[in-house]
Amino acid sequence: MRAIRPYLESAGGDLTVVNVIEKAGGAPDKASVEQREAYAREIFDSARDALADSELTLTTEIRYGTDVAETIIETAHELDASAIVFTPRGGSRWLRLLTGDVALSLVSESDLPVIALPDHD
Repeated sequence: MRAIRPYLESAGGDLTVVNVIEKAGGAPDKASVEQREAYAREIFDSARDALADSELTLTTEIRYGTDVAETIIETAHELDASAIVFTPRGGSRWLRLLTGDVALSLVSESDLPVIALPDHD
């Protein structure tokens, strides 16, 4: 939020924070839907806190899908977004290879501008 806030404020833009809950497509999910929804609400609360003194309009969306990148791109189109901004998840190259690299898919499959922000750590 700190990284993109000045740009959104200067452009007069709005912000939609999207959390995609990945469905396993028939396989057991890694965590319960309730746990993932609670985590999404924590993310949304953090975003609201970071923008509490801003005049930006913040909306939040929980989406469900078997392909996280595809779901993000579809949501961006539905919302008529001008760009997709994200912070890549951590993890080893092996882990990304085995589980699918959402960041790579976003960058390579999106027809919208994609901005990858560094992790705050």
